[in-house]
Amino acid sequence: MVGRRKYEDGCAIAQALDVIGERWALLVVRELVLGPKRFTDLLSGLQGVSSDVLTQRLRDLGEAGVVRRRRLGPPVSAWVYELTKWGTELEPIILELAHWLHRSPLMRYDLPLGPDSLMLSLKTRFDARAADGLTATIGLSFGDSHFDVRIADGHLEITRGDADNPDLVLDTDEASLLALLNPDGAIDDALASGRVRLTGDTALADRLKRVFPVPD
Repeated sequence: MVGRRKYEDGCAIAQALDVIGERWALLVVRELVLGPKRFTDLLSGLQGVSSDVLTQRLRDLGEAGVVRRRRLGPPVSAWVYELTKWGTELEPIILELAHWLHRSPLMRYDLPLGPDSLMLSLKTRFDARAADGLTATIGLSFGDSHFDVRIADGHLEITRGDADNPDLVLDTDEASLLALLNPDGAIDDALASGRVRLTGDTALADRLKRVFPVPD
């Protein structure tokens, strides 16, 4: 992080911002919460960031011990970036930031949402009481982005990758999934329009709007 201005403040909050307060830094972390990504995937997921800036942020976060670079083995054999164990501890902080803004009139719902952002949004919306007694594995696909969503005992786990033996698979786009989760979202209409392709339990798909309610 040579050349960057720091707060030079003994407060831990200020020093934390020295690590993750630079523009794009926390969004890089957001993109890695659900699993590793290649540089090109990070670049496409962060609309508006330049290749040079992303390279610098990854370097800064790597030097700070938040992110590391690793080579995947065959058959992939690609370099990826992932959060360190310490870096993963930022997930609840990011989710609390999202909760904080959801309680504000400043929250805008008209802006596009990427697949990783949408998955983290599901984490903030998850209602454990509505999921009581539900055990389900759900595969969500948005183009080339695939996620494994598991609900059990009132807990939610989301990871990047294809779901193993899913009860339900939804192949759609981000906006259509959000529309489906609205209280007035109708699964039959979504299927008829072709915006959502479903394999598996239709009743489970309809229940998701109660498990992931729209924030108050």
